[in-house]
Amino acid sequence: MTHLYHRDYSLTGPEAVRAVELGLANAEWYQAPIPRKRMKELMQRSDQPAIRDTLIWLAAFVVTGGLAAWLYPSWWSVPFFMAYGVLYGSSSDSRWHECGHGTAFKTRWMNDVVYQIACFMIMRNPNAWRWSHARHHTDTIIVGRDPEIAIMRPTWIIRTIALFLGIPQTWGAIRLMFTYAGGTIPEEQKTYIPENERPGVIRTARIWLVIHAAIILWAVLAQSWLPVLLFGPLPTMYGAWVHVLTGVTQHGGLAEDALDHRLNSRTVYMNPVLRFIYWNMNYHVEHHMFPMVPYHALPALHEECKPYFPKPKANMFAAYAEIIPALLRQAREPRWCLVPELPPGTEWTPAPKGKHAEHGAHVELTPAQ
Repeated sequence: MTHLYHRDYSLTGPEAVRAVELGLANAEWYQAPIPRKRMKELMQRSDQPAIRDTLIWLAAFVVTGGLAAWLYPSWWSVPFFMAYGVLYGSSSDSRWHECGHGTAFKTRWMNDVVYQIACFMIMRNPNAWRWSHARHHTDTIIVGRDPEIAIMRPTWIIRTIALFLGIPQTWGAIRLMFTYAGGTIPEEQKTYIPENERPGVIRTARIWLVIHAAIILWAVLAQSWLPVLLFGPLPTMYGAWVHVLTGVTQHGGLAEDALDHRLNSRTVYMNPVLRFIYWNMNYHVEHHMFPMVPYHALPALHEECKPYFPKPKANMFAAYAEIIPALLRQAREPRWCLVPELPPGTEWTPAPKGKHAEHGAHVELTPAQ
C-alpha cells in the first residue's frame, strides 16, 4: 500500500545514512568497455561547434524577443513570446548544464560566460548548482544523496504537472535566492557545497536580487509588462515546458539506488530542433556514463555504446508511452519501477562495500509486467 511506503529524499535524513552504509555513496558504477583510444577521441573538446550553436542561439533570442516586443501587446506577439520563452526557460537548461561540465567549449572563459547567463535565465545559482550537479553525477538517483531527483515516490501527479508550468521549480528558486541573499546556506546544501564556495553562493544571490529589482523598476517606470515578460521569473516559468518535457525522459519511472546508469537513465531519439534546444542530452545514458564527452560528440558515443545499452526509445511519443503509465503506477505502487532489458552478456553486479557490505550494493527491482 502506498501509505506504508515512505522514503526521506532529504540529504540529512536516514536515507542518507543508509546510502553510505550500503556503499551506494561514491560507489563504483558500470561502464561500457569502450576502447581507451576511442574514448580519448570522443572526449576531445572544441570551440567551433559551441560557438556556432551559441551564435544561432543568441540570434534566435534577438529575432523572437524583438518580434515579440515589436508586436506587443497585440495577440500576434503570443507565438513569438512562446518561442522566446522556450529559448529562455528551456534551452538555458542544457546550456548551464553543458557549460557547467566545462565541455561545451574548449576555452574555459567561454564556458563560464554562457554558464552564468544560462544560470540566470533558468534561475539556478551558478555556484550552488555546480556542486549540486557534481553530486547528481556521483550519486545518480541515490535516495538521500542526489539533490536533483525531480520525481519522487509515490508520484505526486499534480506536482509533476505543475513542473511543466514552471511553478514549483521557479518559486523554489525565488525562495532560495532570498535565503542565500540573507546569508544562509540550507543544511542539506552544506552536505555538498564546500565551505569556501558558500560566500560565492551568497554574493551571486545578492547580485541577482539587484538585477531582478532593476527589471521590476524598469517595468514600473515604463508602465509596461514587457520588461518582466522578457527577463526574470516569468519567461523562466512560461518557457519551462520543453525542458521539463525532455527532462522527465531522463530518469522518469526508472530505478532508484541502482549503480548502473542503464537502469536509472534513458536515451531517447529526438528531432533536430529538440536536440538543438536540449544540446543532445537525449543521449542521457551515454552522458551519465561518460560525462566528460562534449555534447557534440554524444551521437558518436551513442554508436559506440549500442552493443551494451538497452534499445533507445524511438521518439518522445514512445518514451512517454512508457513513462506516463509508469508514473501513474508508482503513485499507487511506489516500490515498482521500469527495468530496461539489457543486451545479453552485459549484466553487471557492483562489488559490495560499506558498513553492510555483506548485503551488497544493489537495488531490488520489480520488473515491468
